[in-house]
Amino acid sequence: MRYQLFLEPRLAERLEEIAAKPGVARSDILVAALDAWLTRQGSHELDDRFGGRLDRMSLQIGRVGRDVQVLLESLSLFIHQQYCLNAQLPEPDAAARAIGRDRFDRFIAQVGRQMATGAKPLAPASEAAR
Repeated sequence: MRYQLFLEPRLAERLEEIAAKPGVARSDILVAALDAWLTRQGSHELDDRFGGRLDRMSLQIGRVGRDVQVLLESLSLFIHQQYCLNAQLPEPDAAARAIGRDRFDRFIAQVGRQMATGAKPLAPASEAAR
């Protein structure tokens, strides 16, 4: 399609300066400038349309990541305690159940401490040193 447009003198001079270089046409410059402007306008529209939703999704993903980290910390501590620290108990009686409750409470407290310090027992040694 063909369009006719009028440029203010300041813009017309700048266009002529740029177009004076060999191999550069005024129409190519104007097409590139219009394309860049329209692209920027479209990106603002996308930000306006989806920005809030993307921000909420980012927050939700952050919460899910935190929850997964809590689960991993809990699982790693549980496995460590179960296989490394606890001896086999005889058939549970009242005393064994009391010991089990005490151990569980200590387990939960240790998970809380691990999460509060940010230490990650599942992280490679190189990450833990940072």
